[in-house]
Amino acid sequence: MKITTPLLYGAVALSLCASIGDAHAANWSQTQLHVNYGDFKNPFTKEEAGTSIISLQHASGYSLGDNFFFIDIINDDREDGYQDSDFYGEWYSNFSYSKISGNKIELGPLKDVGFVMGFNAAGDANVMKYLPGVKLDWQVEGFDFFSTLVTAYIDDSDGVSSGGAPTESDSWMLDLAWGAPFSIGEQKFYFTGHVEYIDERDNEFGDKVKDWLLAQPIVQWDMGHALQMPEQTLMLGVEWQYWHHKLGTDTTESVPQIHLAWTF
Repeated sequence: MKITTPLLYGAVALSLCASIGDAHAANWSQTQLHVNYGDFKNPFTKEEAGTSIISLQHASGYSLGDNFFFIDIINDDREDGYQDSDFYGEWYSNFSYSKISGNKIELGPLKDVGFVMGFNAAGDANVMKYLPGVKLDWQVEGFDFFSTLVTAYIDDSDGVSSGGAPTESDSWMLDLAWGAPFSIGEQKFYFTGHVEYIDERDNEFGDKVKDWLLAQPIVQWDMGHALQMPEQTLMLGVEWQYWHHKLGTDTTESVPQIHLAWTF
């Protein structure tokens, strides 16, 4: 894996956020381990492979805003140079207008506006993207959270000369994320996920990288509650990945995955 550059940037971000955390302790925090398994396509060869994804995911809020990150360790059962013990990660730090100013936003369902700085890093592809933008938090009945993220999508990769994926021109991203609990009889469930759109761009060879739409809704059964454990501690369910123009190619996939989430 070519992970030196992404891990270096990741270490800087972790150090920065640790410093922020020292000065402004978190007032809420959630860390989860996710395990997913499904048959995914290699978008370049169109071949499918059984793929396991182990994810560490963290979200927390503090006096200035909130942080969210995840790191995926990805491994498939086909030795083809694609997702063979690879990793992918994203980090977003949001600075909340309401928290910083002390003034609540009361504009219909809009409850907060924030400035976001994010980055995305991929291992084998040696990709680094920066995502500065704006986050809108909405009050939607029945949802624990519903947010809209609009950012730039700025490439800072080294390209083919470094052994990675081709560099790309800059673009923009729109992302919707949500979480909503519901019950059926005595059983508790949770509906969560996100949908992102990233606009088209050009790579370093002048080829078009197609715009893509990626949706990852998850329906979780609160297995922990059924086993008389604390609620939303152990969740079992199905995550569905729909990716139109996967990684900017002509490939579109629609894949169900077995999904397990443990909150600790």
